[in-house]
Amino acid sequence: MTKTTKRPEGVRRKQSRPPSCIPMLSQFPTSEEQGSTSGAGEVIFHSANQALSEQWIKVINEQLALLTNRPKSLLVYINPYGGKRRGKRIYEQKVAPLFGRACISTDVIVTERANHARDHLKTEANIDKYDGVVCVGGDGMFSEILHGLISRTQTDNGVDPNQPDAELVPCSVHIGIIPAGSTDCICFATVGTNDPVTSALHIIVGDSQPMDVCSVHHNDSFLRYSVSLLGYGFYGDVLTDSERKRWMGPARYDLSGVKTFLSHNYYEGSISFLPAENNMGDPRDKLQCRSGCSVCQHKPSSKDTQWEMSEEKEKSDRVGGWRTIRGKFIAINAASMSCACPRSPKGLSPSAHLADGTTDLILVRKCSRLDFLTHLLRHTNKDQFEIKLFKCFRREAFDHSFVEVHRVRKFNFQPQQNEMHSLEDLTETPKKTGFRPICSAQTNYNYHDSHSSWNCDGEILPHTAIRVSVQPQLIRLFARGIEEQQQCLLEDPCTLWALEPNTHYSVD
Repeated sequence: MTKTTKRPEGVRRKQSRPPSCIPMLSQFPTSEEQGSTSGAGEVIFHSANQALSEQWIKVINEQLALLTNRPKSLLVYINPYGGKRRGKRIYEQKVAPLFGRACISTDVIVTERANHARDHLKTEANIDKYDGVVCVGGDGMFSEILHGLISRTQTDNGVDPNQPDAELVPCSVHIGIIPAGSTDCICFATVGTNDPVTSALHIIVGDSQPMDVCSVHHNDSFLRYSVSLLGYGFYGDVLTDSERKRWMGPARYDLSGVKTFLSHNYYEGSISFLPAENNMGDPRDKLQCRSGCSVCQHKPSSKDTQWEMSEEKEKSDRVGGWRTIRGKFIAINAASMSCACPRSPKGLSPSAHLADGTTDLILVRKCSRLDFLTHLLRHTNKDQFEIKLFKCFRREAFDHSFVEVHRVRKFNFQPQQNEMHSLEDLTETPKKTGFRPICSAQTNYNYHDSHSSWNCDGEILPHTAIRVSVQPQLIRLFARGIEEQQQCLLEDPCTLWALEPNTHYSVD
């Protein structure tokens, strides 16, 4: 086999290809900087001997068939309304052709209403015939797939999800995400970019990334599952207000965020949590979750976890392993992943891990508007912002006296009954309307007489008193985590010659 000179760009040789599956060689350029994407490279073999060409195709396809981790059949759900209504076009133009070239059969369902995919997975879908379920949409569409698949798995295994202490059965079917929504936080935090082609290639090669899931209960009633953010106070208020402005599209989140920031409400309550004492990582250790993460790989098995939890429960009875904090909070957040997105490249909790069996509990106590603004800007700050005025914003997000973070396995929250947002150190009752100056010498808070709401992965929970338990590695995604440095994965035929895409070879 001799390599021929590459043709000038724009010059292509017409050639006929057998109507069989064409081997596709994918390229995964990766770097420590998030946002790098992948493309489908192409290595073209041409020979005057038709029989030899067909033999090459047969041998390559036979070798690819031996890779059992690759999906052969997928169930695809497309949300035609999410984001900018581009889901159907993205799938048809960018993803479907790649699945076809990889010989993957697909059953495609375009959803017609909210929770269509969830309900179909729970009751109708023949899950056993598929190697994976793919959602084309945003985080809301992923949540539908998540709830449908977990619910179906627990039903098939006789597990009652309403029991807060029940040990849930991990899902055997992988989930793939083709980003086509407004934020696509889940995809960004597990792949490092919101590029549909990159995600499609991860699905094609059968990458597998385990992920923890938080189960949320009110008393003995199941509410929802969460994989990214549970937020009470600020993020709950932002979501509640944005729901009234859905006609604005994604811009509603910015407007609601500014309005909620200016309102500057705080809420009283108590939160009890079980620290992850034997965990390798720490929320402040600056050790980010990356592909092949040692912290996630160190996570004990389900039996070991169950034993460890029982040991911690006994320990809590003896020496108070459970901790309880009461106070006035502007925000209470539980991050089961970094929650990184293009607007916040490092995320809400940069050192949170995808599959270590914990969640990072972030408590933001009552503070001034300026202090809270500084806290928020540290989440959105990028390294290229070198303006001296913002040097204070480049410090770590948790480096505030009013912010504390704990890595936990479980937590319970109870709002103060008949909660009234009173103002301390003020002799006069502030007006219920009207916003206070951001940089006032006196710390002012907007008067409010109701509870906040919990933002659970973009959905509002109907109750404020909740119990949360981390279910270790309950699901698996077609992903490999964010890769830290460029690699040439020559052991996988799909990445062979990845550094030289669009290469021509002649076969003698």
